Amino acid sequence: MGAITLNPIGILHCGLKSRDATPRNYDVSQHRGTIEIYPQFRAALQGICKGDTIVVLFWLDRADRTVLQVHPRGDTSRPKRGVFSTRSPVRPNPIAVSELLVEKIEDTVLSVKGVDILDNTPVIDIKSSIVSGRRKQQPG
Repeated sequence: MGAITLNPIGILHCGLKSRDATPRNYDVSQHRGTIEIYPQFRAALQGICKGDTIVVLFWLDRADRTVLQVHPRGDTSRPKRGVFSTRSPVRPNPIAVSELLVEKIEDTVLSVKGVDILDNTPVIDIKSSIVSGRRKQQPG
């Protein structure tokens, strides 16, 4: 199979500057940030509203792509497992998934809550979060 090409649709801006500062998967994040969508993708934002929960896919551009086994959640007292059985950011294709609450939309900038990804991480896609046919919403 040939190469797969992904083109970022935007970039995340937030206060999380180091991996140690990012919440773990088991933490509920209260961090806020903005997702800047590139102008050529403006039309793709139609239908996203304040109060929506969106699923955002990120390309973890600073992740080590050579690591195939990790201690789950960084706990060295636990035996190593393959990265495909964990949510570790280090993996052959470092794609991350976050559910974020849209707090505000201004042109092509989404203000979001629930950030658990490093500042300046490329955004590769956004999807609607659907639960029972309705948009899932988190409390304010």
